[in-house]
Amino acid sequence: MAQLGLRISQQRHDTQLLLTVSPDQKKPENLPDGIIFQEAPSENPDDVTQFLHHWMPNAVVWLGPWMRPAVLQAARDRGIPSFLIDADEVGLENKRWRWLPDPISGTLKLYTRILARDAASGFRLRRLIGMDAPIEDSGPLVEDSPALDCNEDDLEDLGASLSGRPVWLAAHVRPDEIDTVLAAHRAAMRLSPRLLLILVPDKPADAPVIAQQCQDENWRVSLWDDAEMPTERTQILLAENRSELGLFFRVAPITFMGSSLVAGHGGRNPFEPAALGSAILYGPSVRRHLDAYSRLARAGAARIVKDQDTLTAALAQLMAPDQVAAMVHAGWETVSEGAVVADRIVNLVTDALDNRGTP
Repeated sequence: MAQLGLRISQQRHDTQLLLTVSPDQKKPENLPDGIIFQEAPSENPDDVTQFLHHWMPNAVVWLGPWMRPAVLQAARDRGIPSFLIDADEVGLENKRWRWLPDPISGTLKLYTRILARDAASGFRLRRLIGMDAPIEDSGPLVEDSPALDCNEDDLEDLGASLSGRPVWLAAHVRPDEIDTVLAAHRAAMRLSPRLLLILVPDKPADAPVIAQQCQDENWRVSLWDDAEMPTERTQILLAENRSELGLFFRVAPITFMGSSLVAGHGGRNPFEPAALGSAILYGPSVRRHLDAYSRLARAGAARIVKDQDTLTAALAQLMAPDQVAAMVHAGWETVSEGAVVADRIVNLVTDALDNRGTP
């Protein structure tokens, strides 16, 4: 939902994004910048009125299965369009509403439009509220990620300086993973002496420590943040700021996604490299994005590694152009699967915002 909200804000730059959850839900971890988080109001009419008066939403995007009749009715009374997405089985969150005559059907009719997960779900929903109801069989909404931007001049300059060298990227690397990454790079260079590693720590504060370790181990390092382009002698390009990852995903056909080898970090979003044409290697600790990694792995776009030996072996195998091309293609297809559904939601919401005028 957060990623979907960011896509909407990219289309309509004055959009403020508010993410709400039910009272028994925890705040999601690692919310992107610019997302306002707030617990949803209760079904008490006074709470609903206060909530809507304070936030004054211009559109509501609802991810089920639980519906809140009082919130939906109040939004409908104020002319606020409400969209139910990825709809399958639906129910009422507040048990006391379930004793009313036909409460689910009446609540579903409060939505401006419903996007069903599949044809079977759409059929069930139409049986509840009418075959001519505003329901679309859109397909499932899956985790998505907007393509990260990059500076086109930097992309051209870096591409020229690489001069066709083989490149791999280690992104979001934590200090407790750096030994494994450097050892795998040293081993892979025995097979491909011109191999360049682009190294981006998960936190900029870790960059000086990593730079010192590289110096102690006699690596030839260029520092991207000091405006140093890699030369033919450079073995590692170290960049402090992960805001440059949109550039590095574009130039590196292989990406190891860090914060994943050691338990406790949870992994990082793998759709970012997949969307920009990079095959993905990752460790076993990716609980925050487990569904995304599982989808990519099933498609053949991502491969799990567990230690230095398996990371080295994966790098060696992906030196073959046909191997990495197959993974990159699978990643593109996986990312594209959810794009049509997400695009439809973005178009519906931005049209609704345009019709309601300035927030």
